[in-house]
Amino acid sequence: METILRPLIVVGGSVLLTLVIGWATDLLLRKADGRHPETPLWGLLRRARIPYQVMLCAALLRGSYVEAQVFPDHRSAVGRLLTLLLIGSVAWLVIRIAAAVVEASYSRYAHNHAERAPARVRRVRTQVSLIMRVVSAVVGVVAVSSMLLTFPAMRAAGASLLASAGVLGIVAGIAAQSTLSNMFAGFQIAFGDMVRMGDTVVVDGEWGTVEEITLTFLTVRTWDERRITMPVSYFTSKPFENWSRGTPQMTGTVFWHLDHTAPLEAMRERLRDLLRECPAWDGRDYNLTVTDTTANTMQVRALVTAKDADDIWTVRVTVREGMIRWLADEHPYALPRVNTADASLRPSLDGLRRPRRSADGVGRRFPDQPTKSL
Repeated sequence: METILRPLIVVGGSVLLTLVIGWATDLLLRKADGRHPETPLWGLLRRARIPYQVMLCAALLRGSYVEAQVFPDHRSAVGRLLTLLLIGSVAWLVIRIAAAVVEASYSRYAHNHAERAPARVRRVRTQVSLIMRVVSAVVGVVAVSSMLLTFPAMRAAGASLLASAGVLGIVAGIAAQSTLSNMFAGFQIAFGDMVRMGDTVVVDGEWGTVEEITLTFLTVRTWDERRITMPVSYFTSKPFENWSRGTPQMTGTVFWHLDHTAPLEAMRERLRDLLRECPAWDGRDYNLTVTDTTANTMQVRALVTAKDADDIWTVRVTVREGMIRWLADEHPYALPRVNTADASLRPSLDGLRRPRRSADGVGRRFPDQPTKSL
C-alpha cells in the first residue's frame, strides 16, 4: 500500500502545489493589470504562466522524486531528465519575461512619441525586434550548453573542446562567412538607422513597405501584397530609396500631354478645386506648369504634396483622373489629336517647291495653288 500512496502523494502533491501557486500568481498579475492600466507589462507577464508552472512542477519533482521511490534502478536517469526539463523551462520563462518587459517598454515609448516622432518610433521598433532575437538566441545557447554539461561525458570532453575552440572558430568563420556578414549587417541596420520597420522603400524597382527585419534577412511587402525577401547585406552594399527617411512628407508629379490650345489658367483653378476635394492632400503646396513641348503637344506637369507615400499615390491618381475627365467634358479641344486627313487633300510638295516664271523672266517661288490649313 505504501508503494502506491507514496508516489501518489509526492507526484500529486507537486502537481497540486504547482496549480495552486500558478493560480495565485495569475490572480495577482490580473489585479496588478487592473490597477495599472497605463502599462501593459502585467498583462504581458501572464503569457509566461505556462513555462512558470512547468518550471515549478519540474523543480518540485526534482527535489522530491527520491522520496517517491519510483524506479529506484533508474534514479540517475530520472533525475537527469527532470534536470533537463527544469533547465528548458527556465530558459522558456526567461525569454517570455524578457519579451514582456521589452514589449511593454516599447508600447509606452510608442504611445508617447507616435505623433511627434514616428520615424524614431520605427527605429526603436527595429532595434527592439533585433535585440529580442539576440536575447532569445543567447538564452537558447546557454540552455543547450547547460543541458549538455549535465552529461559526464560532455564534462570530460570540455577541456579538449576548449583547446580546439580556436581552430573550430576559424573554420566556422570561413564556412559561415555569408551568414556572419548578414548578421553584422543586421546590427548595422538596427543601430545605424539606415532602414526601419514600416519604412517605404524602393529596391530593384519594386515599391513597398519594410515588414520584417531579422539578423539575416529583410522582408518588403509590395503594394500588391507580394513579399520580397532579401539578405540584409543588400542594404549595406547597394543603393536604395527610402521614402520615409527624415520626414515622411512627399511631393508627387502628374503629367499630361495636351494640345497647345489647352486652357492653362482654367487647369490651375481646376487643380486647386480637385485638391481641396481630396482628403489625402495635406494642403502644403501645389503647382501647374508647362515643362516641355513638341510639334503636336505640350507636356503639362502638376506638383502635389501629401503627408506620406501612401497618400501621395492617392493624390496623384485622383488629380490625374479628375483633370482628364474635366478636360474631356469642358475642353475636349485641349486633348491631343492625331491628323487623319486624306493625303490627297494635302497640298503638293512639288507645287510648293516649283518656282513659276513671271513676265519679266525672274524666277519667283509661288505655289501653283494656294495652301489651306486642314
